[in-house]
Amino acid sequence: MHPVTGSRASVPAMGRAPRLSADRVRTTPRMPAARPPIRSRADAETVALLHRTARVLIEEVPRLTDRIVALMKEREPAYRSAAVDPHEVWREVHDSLSHNVRSLVHPKETRESARSCAWRIGTDRAAQGFPLDALLHAYRIGCTVVWEHLLETASREDPLGAQSLVHVAADVWNFVDEHCTLVATAYQEVERQLSWHRENRYRIIVAALLDGTARVSDFPEAEQVLGLPEQGRYAVVALEDADAPCRTPHSVEVGDGLRAVWHTAEGTAHAIVLLGEGESAGDGDRDGGSGSGAERLVRGLEVPPGARAGVSPAVTGLAAINTARRLADTALRTRPAAGTAALLEERYPEALVVSSPDLGTALADRMLGPVLALEPADRELLLTTLAAWLEAGGSARRAGGLLFCHRNTVLNRLRRYEQLTGRSLDHPREVMELSLALSAHRLLTP
Repeated sequence: MHPVTGSRASVPAMGRAPRLSADRVRTTPRMPAARPPIRSRADAETVALLHRTARVLIEEVPRLTDRIVALMKEREPAYRSAAVDPHEVWREVHDSLSHNVRSLVHPKETRESARSCAWRIGTDRAAQGFPLDALLHAYRIGCTVVWEHLLETASREDPLGAQSLVHVAADVWNFVDEHCTLVATAYQEVERQLSWHRENRYRIIVAALLDGTARVSDFPEAEQVLGLPEQGRYAVVALEDADAPCRTPHSVEVGDGLRAVWHTAEGTAHAIVLLGEGESAGDGDRDGGSGSGAERLVRGLEVPPGARAGVSPAVTGLAAINTARRLADTALRTRPAAGTAALLEERYPEALVVSSPDLGTALADRMLGPVLALEPADRELLLTTLAAWLEAGGSARRAGGLLFCHRNTVLNRLRRYEQLTGRSLDHPREVMELSLALSAHRLLTP
């Protein structure tokens, strides 16, 4: 009555992901207890006729199996797949029919064995990835065939009495409903466990790539599970969101045509971004540096308003993902403005400072110590003027435009800095050190 699939049937869950089998299910799901039997409305004579008819069907199980398997292949495309072993299909349909037809004759004695058969079918098919709707369709086909054969057999024995079988129809279809529910419940329980396994394996692989614990032998599985080619061109995004630390990073857009694999740990989300399977290692050089793909990523990255992001340079291959992750973290530590992303290649001076905070603090004290000792208003005035002058490329006129003051005012403030510190802004090395010191003060001061 309950046809099943062949044990070799397999339909991949998604893309090129490896097939998960029953031996990778964490635990065997436990079959729920049977519902209390529904009291039949049929009289004793009708029940006796059903029993006699069912006994005839027991002898005809092989022929019924042939009929049901043929209808399954005709009406359900999944059973015509080359992956389905026809011998296994026939055997399992035969076993299921044997259990369930016998349960019509001896319901109390055979109920649990019939239920166990249905439960096992559901777990096995879920582990193989066979479609649940196809499996339940096959059950309905089988049940219809058995019911029609019951009526036909009873009519041959007692044409008038056969009409009374309508009173046991509800009993038969309640039985069918119980077993279909068992199959679906078992299937969904195993599917849930396999989904957990897939998601957990997915997280483990992504974390291993990011933290550098992945081995070369792991890369083929990473390519299958994540869909990321071993020698692809990648960048890593580090995302920190103080306003919404529990935000789901998968909602962050990384740009059209780019595939991102996200992982969140300790408040920071990281995305491994495939820059394009068509972009080879040499593309960046032709476009002016390996950052060309990363620059494209920054332009398309939609950073949430309260968040900040750091983006690594482009790297080649899964083996370089850990390096890219560390560079993305460094870019993030350069403290981009909220709602923006910092590309490391545009912030190397700041990255040097945050990578060695002790040296950065020492440099800030050496170049800015006397300025930092001034009263807050004077200190901020000089620091702002120095930053504007550097941004203006050493032009007092352009710096005055940024500060809304005359160029001579800027020059007076620069001379005051030289007098306080004993430094000369005509010396390129000291200008470079001043630039780093200002970055260190901004990034390392609490």
